Formats: sequence, structure tokens, C-alpha cells
Amino acid sequence: MLYSTIHPSPFGPLHLASDGSHLVGLWMEGQKYFGGCVTGDLVPQDDLPLFIQTRQWLDQYFAGEQPAIASLPLEPSGSSFRKAVWALLCEIPYGETTTYGEIARVVANRTNLPSMSSQAVGGAVGHNPISIIIPCHRVVGRNGSLTGYAGGLAKKVQLLEHEGAMLPLFHIPSKGTAL
Repeated sequence: MLYSTIHPSPFGPLHLASDGSHLVGLWMEGQKYFGGCVTGDLVPQDDLPLFIQTRQWLDQYFAGEQPAIASLPLEPSGSSFRKAVWALLCEIPYGETTTYGEIARVVANRTNLPSMSSQAVGGAVGHNPISIIIPCHRVVGRNGSLTGYAGGLAKKVQLLEHEGAMLPLFHIPSKGTAL
């Protein structure tokens, strides 16, 4: 059985999903792949202890603090490749960014592959089911392009600004598949 709740945020309502012990989803309204990992009905359960803990984490984050990702029991549903990419996202420090290419290099290195496709990494990043906490917004294109955020580019910019990332170095592309 999966449980759900909604938490208000500066970015609009956040929809949370849990299996009772782990956070399995966190989506913004209108997000691409909203609820992608959820099969079946979600049972509203606002007072689930994990939801209380996650709300506290989110409130700290939006207050400008840097709560530890590891303090929450996360269980995103996906392939072993996607889970490896999502684990790497959790290693990106608050207020910093990395590129799809750099993640591809690290995944290739950790799995003893000669190379890895940046596009494959982009697909995994884009399907991250636990937005904000697993910080996919911290991934940018190698030329500083702010593409590939399922929550929308405006929210990606807001999250990076919130964390104090150096936005003058980045730009929104005039065309592309992620717009």
C-alpha cells in the first residue's frame, strides 16, 4: 500500500508518496512524469511519521538550511542504472552544479565501462521520482545550458537561486527537447 500527502512550498504544492517506511516520490504540480513510479491508488495519510519527517526536512531546506539527504529513508523505484545516477545526484553539494557528462564519466568509471552516454544519464535524471531531495536541479548541460528539468525550467532556476548557485554562468536554450 502507498500513502500520500501534500505539503505547501514556495514552489507550490508538493505531492509526497511513501510505502509507509520510505519516501518513494515527491513531485511538483504539473511535473513531467508526475507519479511515474506509483501503481495503484494512493491512500491519503497526512500524519504518517515519515511525512512529518519529510515536511521538517523540506521546511529546513526552504528556510535556507542544508539538511542531510541521508537523514531521510529514500526508496526511489527504478532500474539499477537509474538508481546509480540518482545516488550520484545525492553527492552534488548544496549550491553547486555538475553536468550530465560528468555524471556519465563517474557512472562509467564506477561500473568499469569505457564510456557512458550523457543522454542516458539525462533520461535517468529526468525520471527522478523524488524531486528537490534528490537534487536533479543541480545538473546542467556542459555549456551552461539549463535544460532537462521535469519540474520546468523556471522552477529549476528558482531552486538554483535559492541555493545560491552562480546563475550568471547559465543560460536557458532557445530551443531543445526539454523546453
